[in-house]
Amino acid sequence: ICNLSMRQTFFYIPHEIAGVSVFGFGWMLLAWCLFSVGLLLWMIRRHGWSAETRSVLPMLAVVAVAICFILPILEVGSQGGPLAQLRQMFSSSKAASAAASESELPRGLPIRGYGVLMLLGVVSGVGLAAQRARRVGLNPDVIFSLAFWMFLGGIAGARAFYVIQKWDEFRRPTLAGTIGEILKFTEGGLVVYGSLIGALCAVLWFCHSRRLSALALGDLIAPSMAVGLAFGRIGCLMNGCCWGGACENPWLGITFPPSPPYLQQLHEGELLGLRLARPAEDRSREVLQVEEGSLADRAGLRAGDRVTSLRYPSIDALREALSQSSQSAPHVVLDTSRGPISFPASQLPARSRPVHPTQIYSSVNAALLAFMLWVYFPFRRRDGEVFALMLTIYPVTRFLLESIRIDEAGAMGTAFSISQLVSLGMLAVSCLLWAVLLARPKHVSFARYPGASEAAAAGAS
Repeated sequence: ICNLSMRQTFFYIPHEIAGVSVFGFGWMLLAWCLFSVGLLLWMIRRHGWSAETRSVLPMLAVVAVAICFILPILEVGSQGGPLAQLRQMFSSSKAASAAASESELPRGLPIRGYGVLMLLGVVSGVGLAAQRARRVGLNPDVIFSLAFWMFLGGIAGARAFYVIQKWDEFRRPTLAGTIGEILKFTEGGLVVYGSLIGALCAVLWFCHSRRLSALALGDLIAPSMAVGLAFGRIGCLMNGCCWGGACENPWLGITFPPSPPYLQQLHEGELLGLRLARPAEDRSREVLQVEEGSLADRAGLRAGDRVTSLRYPSIDALREALSQSSQSAPHVVLDTSRGPISFPASQLPARSRPVHPTQIYSSVNAALLAFMLWVYFPFRRRDGEVFALMLTIYPVTRFLLESIRIDEAGAMGTAFSISQLVSLGMLAVSCLLWAVLLARPKHVSFARYPGASEAAAAGAS
Protein backbone atom coordinates (compact mmCIF):
# COMPACT_ATOMS: atom_id res chain seq x y z
CA ILE A 1 0.00 0.00 0.00
CA CYS A 2 1.31 3.42 -0.92
CA ASN A 3 0.81 6.02 1.81
CA LEU A 4 0.45 9.18 -0.21
CA SER A 5 1.94 12.32 1.32
CA MET A 6 -0.40 14.90 -0.18
CA ARG A 7 1.21 18.22 -1.04
CA GLN A 8 -1.77 20.45 -1.64
CA THR A 9 0.37 23.51 -0.87
CA PHE A 10 4.09 23.87 -1.63
CA PHE A 11 4.74 27.33 -0.18
CA TYR A 12 3.29 30.83 0.13
CA ILE A 13 4.25 34.01 -1.70
CA PRO A 14 4.13 36.72 0.99
CA HIS A 15 1.38 39.30 0.88
CA GLU A 16 3.80 42.20 1.36
CA ILE A 17 7.46 42.98 0.74
CA ALA A 18 8.93 46.09 2.35
CA GLY A 19 5.44 47.17 3.35
CA VAL A 20 4.12 47.13 -0.24
CA SER A 21 1.62 44.53 -1.48
CA VAL A 22 2.97 41.94 -3.89
CA PHE A 23 -0.38 41.45 -5.65
CA GLY A 24 -3.04 43.93 -6.65
CA PHE A 25 -1.49 47.34 -7.32
CA GLY A 26 1.92 46.35 -6.01
CA TRP A 27 5.28 44.76 -6.85
CA MET A 28 4.01 42.16 -9.30
CA LEU A 29 2.05 44.70 -11.33
CA LEU A 30 5.13 46.94 -11.47
CA ALA A 31 7.29 44.04 -12.65
CA TRP A 32 4.69 43.07 -15.26
CA CYS A 33 4.47 46.64 -16.57
CA LEU A 34 8.25 46.79 -16.96
CA PHE A 35 8.25 43.42 -18.73
CA SER A 36 5.39 44.53 -21.01
CA VAL A 37 7.17 47.73 -22.01
CA GLY A 38 10.37 45.80 -22.73
CA LEU A 39 8.51 43.19 -24.78
CA LEU A 40 6.69 45.82 -26.83
CA LEU A 41 9.90 47.74 -27.54
CA TRP A 42 11.62 44.53 -28.66
CA MET A 43 8.71 43.56 -30.93
CA ILE A 44 8.45 47.05 -32.41
CA ARG A 45 12.16 46.97 -33.19
CA ARG A 46 11.81 43.55 -34.78
CA HIS A 47 8.43 43.79 -36.55
CA GLY A 48 7.41 47.45 -36.34
CA TRP A 49 3.92 48.43 -35.20
CA SER A 50 2.47 45.49 -37.13
CA ALA A 51 -0.52 43.24 -36.50
CA GLU A 52 1.82 40.70 -34.90
CA THR A 53 3.04 43.30 -32.41
CA ARG A 54 -0.50 44.47 -31.62
CA SER A 55 -1.64 40.88 -31.10
CA VAL A 56 0.26 40.67 -27.79
CA LEU A 57 -1.61 43.64 -26.30
CA PRO A 58 -4.68 41.61 -25.20
CA MET A 59 -2.41 39.06 -23.49
CA LEU A 60 -0.54 41.77 -21.60
CA ALA A 61 -3.81 43.40 -20.54
CA VAL A 62 -5.41 40.14 -19.38
CA VAL A 63 -2.42 39.25 -17.21
CA ALA A 64 -2.40 42.75 -15.70
CA VAL A 65 -6.09 42.46 -14.82
CA ALA A 66 -5.45 39.05 -13.24
CA ILE A 67 -2.62 40.48 -11.11
CA CYS A 68 -4.81 43.37 -9.93
CA PHE A 69 -8.08 41.61 -9.22
CA ILE A 70 -7.84 37.80 -9.35
CA LEU A 71 -4.61 36.97 -7.50
CA PRO A 72 -5.66 38.97 -4.39
CA ILE A 73 -8.82 36.85 -4.19
CA LEU A 74 -6.71 33.70 -4.10
CA GLU A 75 -4.66 34.85 -1.10
CA VAL A 76 -5.34 33.26 2.29
CA GLY A 77 -5.15 34.91 5.67
CA SER A 78 -5.63 38.38 4.19
CA GLN A 79 -8.38 40.66 3.00
CA GLY A 80 -6.90 40.63 -0.51
CA GLY A 81 -8.19 42.92 -3.22
CA PRO A 82 -11.54 44.67 -3.65
CA LEU A 83 -13.44 41.58 -4.81
CA ALA A 84 -11.93 39.49 -2.03
CA GLN A 85 -13.13 41.97 0.56
CA LEU A 86 -16.64 41.84 -0.85
CA ARG A 87 -16.51 38.05 -0.90
CA GLN A 88 -15.56 37.87 2.77
CA MET A 89 -18.09 40.53 3.81
CA PHE A 90 -21.02 38.77 2.20
CA SER A 91 -20.00 35.11 2.50
CA SER A 92 -22.34 32.54 3.99
CA SER A 93 -21.65 31.12 7.44
CA LYS A 94 -19.98 28.08 5.86
CA ALA A 95 -17.65 30.32 3.88
CA ALA A 96 -17.05 32.46 6.95
CA SER A 97 -15.89 29.46 8.96
CA ALA A 98 -13.58 28.49 6.11
CA ALA A 99 -12.23 32.03 6.04
CA ALA A 100 -11.59 31.84 9.78
CA SER A 101 -9.48 28.72 9.31
CA GLU A 102 -7.65 30.40 6.43
CA SER A 103 -6.70 33.31 8.69
CA GLU A 104 -4.45 30.96 10.65
CA LEU A 105 -2.39 30.22 7.54
CA PRO A 106 0.59 32.33 6.41
CA ARG A 107 -0.60 35.55 4.85
CA GLY A 108 -0.05 35.40 1.11
CA LEU A 109 -0.73 33.48 -2.06
CA PRO A 110 -0.57 29.68 -1.67
CA ILE A 111 1.29 27.87 -4.44
CA ARG A 112 -0.77 24.72 -4.76
CA GLY A 113 0.56 21.40 -5.96
CA TYR A 114 -2.37 21.18 -8.38
CA GLY A 115 -1.52 24.53 -9.95
CA VAL A 116 2.20 23.75 -10.17
CA LEU A 117 1.55 20.49 -12.01
CA MET A 118 -0.92 22.22 -14.29
CA LEU A 119 1.71 24.85 -15.10
CA LEU A 120 4.30 22.13 -15.80
CA GLY A 121 1.82 20.52 -18.17
CA VAL A 122 1.30 23.80 -20.02
CA VAL A 123 5.03 24.52 -20.30
CA SER A 124 5.82 20.97 -21.45
CA GLY A 125 3.00 20.94 -23.97
CA VAL A 126 3.91 24.32 -25.43
CA GLY A 127 7.58 23.36 -25.68
CA LEU A 128 6.68 20.12 -27.44
CA ALA A 129 4.40 21.85 -29.93
CA ALA A 130 6.93 24.63 -30.60
CA GLN A 131 9.66 22.07 -31.28
CA ARG A 132 7.47 20.26 -33.81
CA ALA A 133 6.37 23.56 -35.36
CA ARG A 134 10.00 24.39 -36.18
CA ARG A 135 10.42 21.00 -37.84
CA VAL A 136 7.42 21.49 -40.11
CA GLY A 137 8.30 25.07 -41.04
CA LEU A 138 5.78 26.89 -38.85
CA ASN A 139 6.89 29.92 -36.84
CA PRO A 140 6.94 28.86 -33.15
CA ASP A 141 5.56 32.31 -32.25
CA VAL A 142 2.23 31.03 -33.56
CA ILE A 143 2.30 28.28 -30.93
CA PHE A 144 3.25 30.69 -28.15
CA SER A 145 0.39 33.03 -29.07
CA LEU A 146 -2.06 30.15 -29.37
CA ALA A 147 -0.97 28.70 -26.01
CA PHE A 148 -2.05 31.80 -24.12
CA TRP A 149 -5.56 31.76 -25.55
CA MET A 150 -5.86 28.00 -25.15
CA PHE A 151 -4.83 28.34 -21.51
CA LEU A 152 -7.50 30.97 -20.88
CA GLY A 153 -10.14 29.03 -22.79
CA GLY A 154 -9.18 25.75 -21.14
CA ILE A 155 -9.30 27.17 -17.60
CA ALA A 156 -12.60 28.95 -18.28
CA GLY A 157 -14.16 25.85 -19.82
CA ALA A 158 -12.87 23.49 -17.12
CA ARG A 159 -14.12 25.74 -14.32
CA ALA A 160 -17.46 26.44 -16.00
CA PHE A 161 -18.10 22.70 -16.47
CA TYR A 162 -17.35 22.03 -12.79
CA VAL A 163 -19.39 24.99 -11.52
CA ILE A 164 -22.41 23.96 -13.60
CA GLN A 165 -22.12 20.41 -12.22
CA LYS A 166 -21.90 21.57 -8.60
CA TRP A 167 -23.68 24.90 -8.67
CA ASP A 168 -25.09 24.55 -5.14
CA GLU A 169 -21.55 24.45 -3.72
CA PHE A 170 -20.70 27.83 -5.28
CA ARG A 171 -23.93 29.76 -4.84
CA ARG A 172 -23.65 32.50 -2.21
CA PRO A 173 -26.12 35.14 -0.97
CA THR A 174 -24.45 37.83 -3.09
CA LEU A 175 -23.05 38.05 -6.60
CA ALA A 176 -19.64 39.12 -5.27
CA GLY A 177 -19.49 36.12 -2.94
CA THR A 178 -20.45 33.72 -5.74
CA ILE A 179 -17.84 35.16 -8.11
CA GLY A 180 -15.22 34.90 -5.38
CA GLU A 181 -15.91 31.19 -4.89
CA ILE A 182 -15.90 30.51 -8.64
CA LEU A 183 -12.51 32.20 -9.09
CA LYS A 184 -10.77 29.96 -6.52
CA PHE A 185 -9.80 27.50 -9.24
CA THR A 186 -6.21 26.94 -8.09
CA GLU A 187 -7.49 24.68 -5.29
CA GLY A 188 -8.95 22.22 -7.79
CA GLY A 189 -12.38 21.93 -9.33
CA LEU A 190 -11.43 21.74 -13.01
CA VAL A 191 -13.00 19.23 -15.41
CA VAL A 192 -10.93 17.79 -18.26
CA TYR A 193 -13.78 17.73 -20.76
CA GLY A 194 -14.66 21.33 -19.96
CA SER A 195 -11.02 22.25 -20.51
CA LEU A 196 -11.03 20.47 -23.87
CA ILE A 197 -14.18 22.25 -25.00
CA GLY A 198 -12.88 25.65 -23.90
CA ALA A 199 -9.47 25.09 -25.49
CA LEU A 200 -11.04 23.97 -28.79
CA CYS A 201 -13.18 27.12 -28.88
CA ALA A 202 -10.00 29.15 -28.40
CA VAL A 203 -8.27 27.23 -31.22
CA LEU A 204 -11.17 27.83 -33.62
CA TRP A 205 -11.21 31.55 -32.82
CA PHE A 206 -7.43 31.81 -33.15
CA CYS A 207 -7.32 29.98 -36.48
CA HIS A 208 -10.17 32.08 -37.85
CA SER A 209 -8.46 35.33 -36.85
CA ARG A 210 -5.07 34.19 -38.22
CA ARG A 211 -6.49 32.40 -41.29
CA LEU A 212 -4.90 29.09 -40.34
CA SER A 213 -6.19 25.56 -40.85
CA ALA A 214 -7.79 24.45 -37.58
CA LEU A 215 -7.42 20.77 -38.50
CA ALA A 216 -3.72 21.13 -39.35
CA LEU A 217 -3.03 23.06 -36.16
CA GLY A 218 -5.10 20.53 -34.21
CA ASP A 219 -2.79 17.76 -35.44
CA LEU A 220 0.20 19.76 -34.26
CA ILE A 221 -1.05 20.40 -30.73
CA ALA A 222 -2.89 17.11 -30.06
CA PRO A 223 0.14 15.38 -28.47
CA SER A 224 0.76 18.47 -26.34
CA MET A 225 -2.80 18.38 -25.01
CA ALA A 226 -2.28 14.79 -23.91
CA VAL A 227 1.03 15.71 -22.25
CA GLY A 228 -0.70 18.49 -20.33
CA LEU A 229 -3.35 16.02 -19.19
CA ALA A 230 -0.68 13.60 -17.96
CA PHE A 231 0.79 16.30 -15.69
CA GLY A 232 -2.64 17.52 -14.64
CA ARG A 233 -3.67 14.10 -13.36
CA ILE A 234 -0.63 14.00 -11.08
CA GLY A 235 -1.88 17.35 -9.80
CA CYS A 236 -5.20 15.64 -9.05
CA LEU A 237 -3.30 13.07 -7.00
CA MET A 238 -1.58 15.79 -4.97
CA ASN A 239 -4.89 17.58 -4.48
CA GLY A 240 -6.73 14.45 -3.35
CA CYS A 241 -9.45 14.44 -6.02
CA CYS A 242 -10.58 12.07 -8.81
CA TRP A 243 -10.01 8.97 -6.66
CA GLY A 244 -11.01 5.39 -7.32
CA GLY A 245 -12.97 2.71 -5.50
CA ALA A 246 -11.76 0.29 -2.85
CA CYS A 247 -8.64 -1.65 -3.89
CA GLU A 248 -7.87 -5.12 -2.54
CA ASN A 249 -4.46 -5.37 -4.23
CA PRO A 250 -1.74 -4.41 -1.70
CA TRP A 251 0.60 -3.33 -4.52
CA LEU A 252 -1.86 -0.93 -6.13
CA GLY A 253 -3.91 0.50 -3.29
CA ILE A 254 -3.22 4.03 -2.13
CA THR A 255 -4.33 5.74 1.09
CA PHE A 256 -5.11 9.39 1.78
CA PRO A 257 -4.92 11.60 4.86
CA PRO A 258 -8.05 13.67 5.69
CA SER A 259 -9.17 14.79 2.25
CA PRO A 260 -12.18 14.30 -0.06
CA PRO A 261 -11.67 10.50 -0.41
CA TYR A 262 -11.19 10.24 3.37
CA LEU A 263 -14.41 12.20 3.96
CA GLN A 264 -16.35 10.01 1.55
CA GLN A 265 -15.29 6.86 3.39
CA LEU A 266 -16.23 8.53 6.67
CA HIS A 267 -19.60 9.56 5.24
CA GLU A 268 -20.24 5.97 4.15
CA GLY A 269 -19.32 4.69 7.63
CA GLU A 270 -16.35 2.68 6.36
CA LEU A 271 -13.85 4.36 8.69
CA LEU A 272 -16.11 3.47 11.62
CA GLY A 273 -16.24 -0.18 10.54
CA LEU A 274 -19.74 -0.10 9.03
CA ARG A 275 -21.18 -1.37 5.77
CA LEU A 276 -24.42 0.46 5.09
CA ALA A 277 -27.27 -0.25 2.70
CA ARG A 278 -28.49 2.30 0.19
CA PRO A 279 -30.62 5.10 1.66
CA ALA A 280 -34.30 4.28 2.14
CA GLU A 281 -37.14 6.68 1.34
CA ASP A 282 -36.70 8.37 4.73
CA ARG A 283 -32.94 8.63 4.00
CA SER A 284 -32.09 6.24 6.82
CA ARG A 285 -29.66 3.42 6.08
CA GLU A 286 -29.63 -0.11 7.43
CA VAL A 287 -26.41 -1.47 8.92
CA LEU A 288 -25.53 -4.55 6.88
CA GLN A 289 -22.28 -5.46 8.60
CA VAL A 290 -20.16 -4.30 11.53
CA GLU A 291 -16.42 -4.96 11.39
CA GLU A 292 -15.19 -6.79 14.47
CA GLY A 293 -13.09 -4.60 16.77
CA SER A 294 -14.02 -1.39 14.94
CA LEU A 295 -15.23 1.83 16.55
CA ALA A 296 -18.81 0.94 15.65
CA ASP A 297 -18.43 -2.54 17.13
CA ARG A 298 -17.05 -1.16 20.40
CA ALA A 299 -19.96 1.30 20.51
CA GLY A 300 -22.44 -1.60 20.39
CA LEU A 301 -23.79 -1.20 16.86
CA ARG A 302 -25.07 -4.38 15.25
CA ALA A 303 -26.32 -5.50 11.85
CA GLY A 304 -29.96 -4.51 11.43
CA ASP A 305 -29.62 -1.16 13.22
CA ARG A 306 -30.52 1.95 11.25
CA VAL A 307 -28.43 5.08 10.76
CA THR A 308 -30.37 8.29 10.19
CA SER A 309 -27.46 10.72 9.86
CA LEU A 310 -23.70 11.02 10.25
CA ARG A 311 -22.18 14.34 11.31
CA TYR A 312 -18.46 15.02 11.19
CA PRO A 313 -16.01 17.98 11.31
CA SER A 314 -14.36 19.65 8.33
CA ILE A 315 -11.18 18.34 6.71
CA ASP A 316 -9.03 20.92 8.52
CA ALA A 317 -10.60 20.07 11.88
CA LEU A 318 -10.02 16.36 11.28
CA ARG A 319 -6.37 16.96 10.41
CA GLU A 320 -5.86 18.96 13.57
CA ALA A 321 -7.67 16.39 15.73
CA LEU A 322 -5.63 13.48 14.35
CA SER A 323 -2.35 15.35 14.78
CA GLN A 324 -3.08 16.26 18.41
CA SER A 325 -4.86 13.02 19.46
CA SER A 326 -6.75 14.94 22.13
CA GLN A 327 -9.99 13.81 23.74
CA SER A 328 -11.16 17.43 23.54
CA ALA A 329 -11.09 17.17 19.76
CA PRO A 330 -14.35 17.53 17.79
CA HIS A 331 -16.60 14.49 17.61
CA VAL A 332 -18.14 12.39 14.88
CA VAL A 333 -21.83 11.89 15.75
CA LEU A 334 -23.78 8.91 14.44
CA ASP A 335 -27.57 9.21 14.83
CA THR A 336 -28.98 5.67 15.00
CA SER A 337 -32.09 3.75 16.00
CA ARG A 338 -30.32 3.17 19.33
CA GLY A 339 -29.82 6.91 19.82
CA PRO A 340 -26.89 9.23 19.05
CA ILE A 341 -23.40 7.74 19.32
CA SER A 342 -20.37 10.03 19.54
CA PHE A 343 -16.76 9.25 18.65
CA PRO A 344 -13.81 11.60 19.29
CA ALA A 345 -12.34 12.50 15.91
CA SER A 346 -8.90 11.67 17.30
CA GLN A 347 -9.92 7.97 17.39
CA LEU A 348 -10.46 7.83 13.63
CA PRO A 349 -7.84 6.17 11.40
CA ALA A 350 -5.05 8.52 10.34
CA ARG A 351 -5.54 7.59 6.69
CA SER A 352 -8.28 6.31 4.44
CA ARG A 353 -8.67 2.72 3.40
CA PRO A 354 -6.82 1.72 0.19
CA VAL A 355 -8.38 2.93 -3.04
CA HIS A 356 -7.41 2.61 -6.70
CA PRO A 357 -4.95 5.37 -7.73
CA THR A 358 -7.04 6.34 -10.74
CA GLN A 359 -5.10 9.61 -10.98
CA ILE A 360 -1.96 7.60 -11.77
CA TYR A 361 -3.88 5.33 -14.15
CA SER A 362 -5.17 8.43 -15.95
CA SER A 363 -1.71 10.01 -16.09
CA VAL A 364 -0.18 6.88 -17.61
CA ASN A 365 -3.08 6.67 -20.06
CA ALA A 366 -2.51 10.29 -21.16
CA ALA A 367 1.25 9.76 -21.51
CA LEU A 368 0.72 6.70 -23.72
CA LEU A 369 -1.82 8.62 -25.78
CA ALA A 370 0.65 11.50 -26.23
CA PHE A 371 3.33 9.07 -27.41
CA MET A 372 0.94 7.43 -29.89
CA LEU A 373 -0.17 10.78 -31.32
CA TRP A 374 3.43 11.98 -31.59
CA VAL A 375 4.50 8.87 -33.47
CA TYR A 376 1.46 8.93 -35.79
CA PHE A 377 1.99 12.56 -36.86
CA PRO A 378 4.45 11.87 -39.76
CA PHE A 379 2.15 9.14 -41.10
CA ARG A 380 -1.01 11.24 -41.34
CA ARG A 381 -2.42 11.58 -44.85
CA ARG A 382 -4.98 14.33 -44.23
CA ASP A 383 -5.16 17.33 -41.96
CA GLY A 384 -7.09 16.44 -38.83
CA GLU A 385 -6.23 12.74 -38.57
CA VAL A 386 -4.05 13.09 -35.46
CA PHE A 387 -6.66 15.21 -33.74
CA ALA A 388 -9.41 12.78 -34.73
CA LEU A 389 -7.34 9.90 -33.37
CA MET A 390 -7.15 11.69 -30.01
CA LEU A 391 -10.92 12.25 -30.02
CA THR A 392 -11.41 8.54 -30.73
CA ILE A 393 -9.04 6.95 -28.21
CA TYR A 394 -9.42 9.27 -25.23
CA PRO A 395 -13.21 8.89 -24.79
CA VAL A 396 -12.88 5.10 -24.79
CA THR A 397 -10.14 5.01 -22.16
CA ARG A 398 -11.85 7.74 -20.11
CA PHE A 399 -15.11 5.77 -20.11
CA LEU A 400 -13.28 2.72 -18.76
CA LEU A 401 -11.37 4.73 -16.14
CA GLU A 402 -14.61 6.31 -14.95
CA SER A 403 -15.93 2.84 -14.13
CA ILE A 404 -13.17 2.57 -11.49
CA ARG A 405 -13.71 6.04 -10.04
CA ILE A 406 -16.39 6.58 -7.39
CA ASP A 407 -16.18 10.34 -6.86
CA GLU A 408 -19.00 11.07 -9.32
CA ALA A 409 -22.54 9.69 -9.13
CA GLY A 410 -24.73 8.76 -12.08
CA ALA A 411 -26.06 11.69 -14.11
CA MET A 412 -29.32 12.41 -15.93
CA GLY A 413 -31.09 9.43 -14.42
CA THR A 414 -28.50 6.93 -15.68
CA ALA A 415 -25.82 4.82 -14.04
CA PHE A 416 -23.19 6.67 -16.09
CA SER A 417 -21.25 9.64 -14.72
CA ILE A 418 -21.39 12.95 -16.56
CA SER A 419 -17.90 12.28 -17.94
CA GLN A 420 -19.01 8.91 -19.32
CA LEU A 421 -21.97 10.55 -21.04
CA VAL A 422 -19.69 13.21 -22.52
CA SER A 423 -17.31 10.43 -23.63
CA LEU A 424 -20.11 8.77 -25.57
CA GLY A 425 -20.96 12.09 -27.21
CA MET A 426 -17.32 12.78 -28.07
CA LEU A 427 -16.95 9.32 -29.57
CA ALA A 428 -19.94 10.04 -31.82
CA VAL A 429 -18.35 13.37 -32.85
CA SER A 430 -15.07 11.60 -33.66
CA CYS A 431 -16.91 9.15 -35.92
CA LEU A 432 -18.45 12.06 -37.83
CA LEU A 433 -15.06 13.76 -38.05
CA TRP A 434 -13.48 10.62 -39.48
CA ALA A 435 -16.25 10.38 -42.07
CA VAL A 436 -15.59 13.98 -43.15
CA LEU A 437 -11.81 13.50 -43.23
CA LEU A 438 -11.88 10.28 -45.23
CA ALA A 439 -14.10 11.93 -47.83
CA ARG A 440 -11.47 14.62 -48.46
CA PRO A 441 -8.45 14.24 -50.76
CA LYS A 442 -5.13 13.32 -49.17
CA HIS A 443 -3.28 16.49 -48.22
CA VAL A 444 -1.31 17.80 -45.24
CA SER A 445 -0.55 21.47 -44.63
CA PHE A 446 2.63 21.04 -42.59
CA ALA A 447 4.74 18.59 -44.58
CA ARG A 448 8.27 19.95 -44.13
CA TYR A 449 9.22 17.22 -41.69
CA PRO A 450 12.13 14.76 -41.96
CA GLY A 451 10.72 11.67 -43.57
CA ALA A 452 7.20 13.10 -43.85
CA SER A 453 6.85 12.63 -47.58
CA GLU A 454 8.16 9.07 -47.42
CA ALA A 455 5.87 8.22 -44.51
CA ALA A 456 2.83 9.66 -46.26
CA ALA A 457 3.66 7.80 -49.44
CA ALA A 458 4.06 4.56 -47.53
CA GLY A 459 0.71 5.13 -45.83
CA ALA A 460 -0.98 5.77 -49.17
CA SER A 461 0.39 2.62 -50.79
